[in-house]
Amino acid sequence: MKNVKFAVLPVAGFGTRMLPLSKSVPKELLPLGSRPAIHYVVEEAIAAGVKHIVLVGHAQKSAIENYFDVNAELDGQLRRKGKDELADSLNWLPDDVTVSMIRQGKPLGLGHAVLAAHPIIGENDFAVLLPDVVLDPYTTNMSADNLAFMIDAFAKDGHSQILVDQVADEDVHKYGIAKLSDTSAADGQAKANASFKVAGFVEKPSLADAPSKLAVVGRYVFSHQIFDYLANTKASVGGEIQLTDAIDALISEYGVNVTTMSGSSYDAGDMKSYMQAFMYFAQQQLAGGE
Repeated sequence: MKNVKFAVLPVAGFGTRMLPLSKSVPKELLPLGSRPAIHYVVEEAIAAGVKHIVLVGHAQKSAIENYFDVNAELDGQLRRKGKDELADSLNWLPDDVTVSMIRQGKPLGLGHAVLAAHPIIGENDFAVLLPDVVLDPYTTNMSADNLAFMIDAFAKDGHSQILVDQVADEDVHKYGIAKLSDTSAADGQAKANASFKVAGFVEKPSLADAPSKLAVVGRYVFSHQIFDYLANTKASVGGEIQLTDAIDALISEYGVNVTTMSGSSYDAGDMKSYMQAFMYFAQQQLAGGE
């Protein structure tokens, strides 16, 4: 049985797609309804059984770490005013969950950000959640679906898992697209969790060149061996260490599966999608009396 208790959240990006909102506020702390976007991502990880969240950031992102810390002065003031329920709601992390931050140092890509977490993760298997991507918590069961499903699938066969979702023809060129070992494996799996082998990925292909329409969503479950490949991966596109290069090496040596996504996701790092997500989350919370 492989237990995944660590999750890496890369939060070092400047969020240029979200300017001017992200000029002084980290994009991960921009609200979706009544809570910051990263709040939902961390809740998702915890619901899936993760006990240690590793934030990979830089010096200007300390506000994210502060969000998950206890503000003793604020807590004391609220309790003195009899607002214990509000104070409790701010300190929502379970007692058995730890949040750590480590700095990436240099902006050398997603692969480098994941590798930067190695001193904390050690030889443990782990998940990676891109905080730009927020999965809809109102239409899925976070303790059983998507990331939780991927962790269970990983425990059963030892294959690293990558979440994918079917995208429209006009959006194929925006994503990394899965090349399947068996092209019929995804038939009938739209909007349901299912895990099957992947042969590789093509980064942002044209529709004509795309091997499928299954796009990487931003959730991964990795065997700790990925660190060995990342450490030996040379910088490529844009002078960055690409996570996809290490995944290709992992596929050839150990095999990797993709998991089709259940429910919907929102790109909280893109202005148009973010505004749509904000309205959706706000409507859900208003309807539920939150």
